[in-house]
Amino acid sequence: MRFDYHTRYAQGFALLRHRSDWVWYGLLLAGLLAVPAFGSTYLVGELGYVLILCVASLGLMALSGFTGQVSLGHASFVAIGAYGHAWLMAHGVPFLLSMPLAGLIAAAVGLVVGIPAIRVSGLYLAMVTLAFSIVIEQVTGMWRSVTGGFTGMLVETPRLMGFSLGSPRVFYYVCLVTVVLVLLALANLMRSGIGRAFTGVRDSEAAAYALGIPVNRVKIGAFGLSAGITGLAGALMAHHIGYLTPDAFTLLLSLDMVLMVVIGGIGSLRGAILGAILISMLPNAVSFLKSWLPDAVQRQTGLEIFVAGFVLALFVLFEPTGLNGRWLKIRALLENFPLYRRDTFRRQKSYMKSERNR
Repeated sequence: MRFDYHTRYAQGFALLRHRSDWVWYGLLLAGLLAVPAFGSTYLVGELGYVLILCVASLGLMALSGFTGQVSLGHASFVAIGAYGHAWLMAHGVPFLLSMPLAGLIAAAVGLVVGIPAIRVSGLYLAMVTLAFSIVIEQVTGMWRSVTGGFTGMLVETPRLMGFSLGSPRVFYYVCLVTVVLVLLALANLMRSGIGRAFTGVRDSEAAAYALGIPVNRVKIGAFGLSAGITGLAGALMAHHIGYLTPDAFTLLLSLDMVLMVVIGGIGSLRGAILGAILISMLPNAVSFLKSWLPDAVQRQTGLEIFVAGFVLALFVLFEPTGLNGRWLKIRALLENFPLYRRDTFRRQKSYMKSERNR
């Protein structure tokens, strides 16, 4: 049985609090490193795409999960990162330099969008980001000299010191390294004063103002950080797709990213990873289920969207803390058995702001 009380001040800032966590995460990393040696090319390619979605989910989590700002247009930052990376590589910029530059370009655009977006919140902020996503989709289709327009843009094969990184097995390691670096960066950021300011703004803006936290700067910074990480995911997705068209960065991708964050668990890095894994598995699961359904149902379009919405409704109703919350409950059950009590995680009624003063 493990106890989460601290005997030293530094334990509250530890990256992993228990030695067993280091062991389990080390085994997980070793297993991921060994996948290309034993898995098929198709499996490695699919896992590479899952890792790309993990980076995108972590980017949106930095905004929605840590500062409470809703965005329905993060597919636009994926598109900016993808097209920026492809354009830089087409003009001779090396892979290791063009990829972070693409993230910086997306971060700069995120800062520009975040400055006017902080004037609104909630549903209005979601509408602003949605409108921005539609604008970016039209710009990528019309700006033919840079993006190739609706005819598309070919992405060059990534190279590092003369060696090709285009094979699925090698590119899988590139995606894995990117996920690990982004995850470690966000984990350390959330342990710092900036991360605590993020969560303070998310929990109560009034209390954050009272504590002297520059709320507007925190919101704008979160927008830029989130857009930059999402731009890195776009740079990786450009190589996964191989040929960029505006149809690859539509509203459906933004909705998938929102589902990853909500289903995984708001405010949790682990939840962002779990949500990305689940959402990436849904298309294959729907394809498998179609073979068991009647022919009339198999011919229907939009079945994947229906299943995704149904899964979201189930989580909102029965597990609002997401996959991460369910994992915490299972871990508590295993650690405290047979002393585990069901009332430990009893759900309480949540009130709207207008109801709290009654």
